[in-house]
Amino acid sequence: MINAVLLDLAGVIYDGESAVPGATEAVARLHAAGLPIRFVSNTTRSTKRAVVDRLTRLGLAVAGDELFTPAEAACRWLRQHARSPHLLVHPDLVSEFRDLPDAASTAVVVGDAGEAFDYRALNAAFRELVDGAELLALAPNRTFKDTDEKLSLDAGAFIAALEFAAQKQAVVLGKPAPDFFRSALAPIDCPEADAVMVGDDAETDVAGALKAGVGHALLVRTGKYRAGDESRFEPAPTATVADVSAAVDWILRNRSEG
Repeated sequence: MINAVLLDLAGVIYDGESAVPGATEAVARLHAAGLPIRFVSNTTRSTKRAVVDRLTRLGLAVAGDELFTPAEAACRWLRQHARSPHLLVHPDLVSEFRDLPDAASTAVVVGDAGEAFDYRALNAAFRELVDGAELLALAPNRTFKDTDEKLSLDAGAFIAALEFAAQKQAVVLGKPAPDFFRSALAPIDCPEADAVMVGDDAETDVAGALKAGVGHALLVRTGKYRAGDESRFEPAPTATVADVSAAVDWILRNRSEG
């Protein structure tokens, strides 16, 4: 059975500043079919409010509780573990952490900091780690599709550098962490086995979801997808489809099978 749909954003719903052709209609078809949707993005350069506003401009009416982000997961973790954040994130994301209470212990929070990934900032984070701070990775993605249509380095390489230097293992909070998928589904009380994930990243979206127990995971050939991605990682996608419109066709065709 398919009782909920998890949708990645960049490369699936939008590409740059434009909606992927057919994406708004595809989301509307899921809503019309009564399937709950959770948008699960590893985007760490924008606040949750900014992402919702962007989707609204593209013609998608998205409620705040339909979107789950790594920054939201990080704030929960910091509160639960009584840690103050040392931020190595994009300047546009800093406001997401402003309302956290002060704590005696620290955690280094790493996201896609963009141009802020310089030696000074990385070394400051390293020194916090060797002094005992925890290391939190908002998302360990290797690459993302940049505004020039080419792949660029994502935060994963910088997280790996800090892990190597500080000899610490990062706590991953975004995809592909199993708790990220489970937390996204929890408010709608949907077991992972009854959900389907749709993404353009065969490793983080698709293999990550299947390893977390999500029942199905569809890989779209848009966004960062490159030929052969469907066979590069295990578990392999449940199906590989042209785009999110084709993914919705597959979901509606298979939703009652189980």
